[in-house]
This record gives sequence, structure tokens and C-alpha cells, in this order.
Amino acid sequence: MENSFLIAFANMLPADSLPLPPSDNTLRLLDGIRVLDLTTSIAGPYASLLLADLGASVVKVERPGRGDDCRAWGPPFLDGESLWFLSVNRNKQSVTLDYAQSAGLEALHALVKVADVIIVNQVARSQKKLGIDHATLKAINPTLIHVSITGFGLSGASADQPCYDLIAEGYSGVMDMTGEADQDPQKVGTPAADLLSGADAALATLAALVDRNRTGNGHAIDVAMVESMTRFMTPRIIPYLGSGELLRRSGGKDSVIAIYQTFHTADDPITLGLGNDNIWARFCEAVGRPDMANDPRCADNIGRRAAREEIVREIQSILIKEPRAHWLALFRQARIPAGPINRIDQVVTDPTLTERGLFYAAQRDGFSVPQVGLGIRFDDNSQTFRKAPPRLGEDTRAVFASWLDWDEVKIQQLGSAGLL
Repeated sequence: MENSFLIAFANMLPADSLPLPPSDNTLRLLDGIRVLDLTTSIAGPYASLLLADLGASVVKVERPGRGDDCRAWGPPFLDGESLWFLSVNRNKQSVTLDYAQSAGLEALHALVKVADVIIVNQVARSQKKLGIDHATLKAINPTLIHVSITGFGLSGASADQPCYDLIAEGYSGVMDMTGEADQDPQKVGTPAADLLSGADAALATLAALVDRNRTGNGHAIDVAMVESMTRFMTPRIIPYLGSGELLRRSGGKDSVIAIYQTFHTADDPITLGLGNDNIWARFCEAVGRPDMANDPRCADNIGRRAAREEIVREIQSILIKEPRAHWLALFRQARIPAGPINRIDQVVTDPTLTERGLFYAAQRDGFSVPQVGLGIRFDDNSQTFRKAPPRLGEDTRAVFASWLDWDEVKIQQLGSAGLL
């Protein structure tokens, strides 16, 4: 018995220790809104995930037999499914439909007629060829909100060029600003351009829905990953345009705030941000160096920036004497912005995050499917979970029956034609 317990414990995954999601009182702010998601990979599915979490009914239309490209992205896999796919597809229904064929396109257009929103990630040329471009679908449903997420947008010389997150990060300048000065440029450690453009698409959809409720008009939304990622760089771009000062990567040690970087302690590194004069004074008092606060050269951020190298050396000589836990406890008491540099395994067990229920595991076929919650509260409610990420095509019949009131015979005709 003891050996069996030890074996079972050893085989546990981190997800197995996560709490189950609450099953009631989920957010319903977009209840009644129907979304067709024709996208693959991360950006589009992340946009529809946000809408689904807010209560929209999201139908994920996928290719028969293959589905979303992201389903194959691995390892790692869980229960035969890519964990990347599982990260952005909860609360959705999966329909398989080959709309490259005329009968399949007719079925898709029938769904479009009763939808509120459609999200696509094909370039303009492909959209038109497939019959899913805005002009075609507006003729079917004039109030439809058509959301396009592409690498470079629907117009311009690069409109037909393919793009991934990596490409957009390189274009935006973020890679040139990330990493140490004497090392290669670095990609951000998460698909930042995908997530930013997906969030932009969701935000734009909400604005379009508000306007449609007021005017009755549909909209064509054009989100370019390169532009979303470049806008993310606004606090770097504007200072260059206004000053001519070109900053390059520096290991995060070039902030406009004089002391805003990582420091070593006796064991693990910490982050420290002394963003105003009061925080600077509290820091100096907390570390037993009121003389630094009283130094007229360091009275304001301009002075501290001029003396940054000297101040950084002095702070480093202080912090290296005690372990991270000592300094974080001291700074917390003194209300000084500081924190650990967590690994992923430390992030998912951090009390600050876990006590608000950000991480949970959905149960599907005996497996714990880990999820990161919405992290936005409405009236102190951030519960969003209604459905585990779907198996490929598991909801095909249910969607055609509920959205279009099609009977089994009509659905089976599509299946017999190899379109489902």
C-alpha cells in the first residue's frame, strides 16, 4: 500500500495539486453574444478566449482531421493534447467543417447569418478566396462584426506576408531592447505579440458591440500583430522621437527611473523600483543609509540618474550582505516596490497569486487540465470556467442543432460528404 502511494505521488503532475474551478456564478457579461472563431495558433484563440470568459458563446470552426495548428504544438502534451492548445481554448465548442468546399461554405455562411462576431486570421487574399472576407460576409449579415488578425494588416505592401509572434517581436524593436548589451537580441519569454494582438482584437470587438447596440451597424476590425507589438513599445519609441537618443538593450538597466532594475542578494536576485523621491527616502532609511537620502545630488530623479552608476554600486554592496527573504520582508514593511524573480514553478505557488484563485485545473476524462484564469474581477467575481478545452469536433452536431435548428439528417449529409 505504501509503495503504491509513493508511486502515485511520484507520478503526480503540478496540475494535480490545483483547485477545481467554481461551477456557479460565472461571468455572463456577454451572454447571448455568438462568436465564430476560424483562427488557429495563439492570437485569434486568445481573443476568443477572452470573449468566452466574459460569457460569449464561442464556436471554434476547425479543419476536419487536423484542427487548429496549435493542437500539434508539442511536446509537452497532456492526454494527447498540446498544452499550448489547452492554454487558450476553454469555454469553447469545437465544430469541424471543410468550408473550402462549396457545401461546407454554405454551412459556414448559415452560421454567419446568426452570429454576432467572426474572427479570422487569414491574410486578405486568402479571406476573399475562401469566402470569409468582410465584404462577402457583410452581404449575408449586415450587423456582423468581422475581426481580422494578421501579421501586417489587410492593407499595405506586406499585407499578404505570413507572420508569427517571433517575426512581430523582431519588427517591433522589443527584441533589440531585450537582453544584455553584449549578447544577441532576445525574444520575450512568452508569445507577447500573439497575446497583445489577441487582447487588442477582444477590446476592439467589445467597442464594436457597444457601437452596434447604439447604431445597429456592423464593423470590420483590422488588427496587425506587428502594430500591436510596436504600440507595446510606445514608452521607448516616443522618447527616441522626441530626443533623438537611441537606446539599445542593456539587461534592463536603462530605465528613465534612476533605480529600477535587478540586484543580487546573498542568495537570489530581486527587483527594486524606487520610482519617486518619497520611495527613495524610505529605501535609504530602511537599509540604514539616511545619508544617501540627504545627499543633495540625489534629491530628485534627475540627480539620481546622473549619479546612477555610483548609487547602483552602493545599493549592490548593501543588498549582497543579506538573503532575498530578509530584504523582501524589510521592503514590504517599508512599502518599497520590490519582488522576487520567480521561476514558473514559483509563480504557480506564489500566495499573492494563488489566494485570488488565478490558477485552477479543469477535469476532463480523468486528467487535470491546468488553466490560468481571467484575472479580472467584476463586482469581486472573476469566475469564468464553464467548459474544458474541446476535443476536435466534439460539438459539431450540437452547434448545428442549437444555432441553426438543423435535424440529424441534414447534419449527416455534411458528414457523408466528408465535410465534418
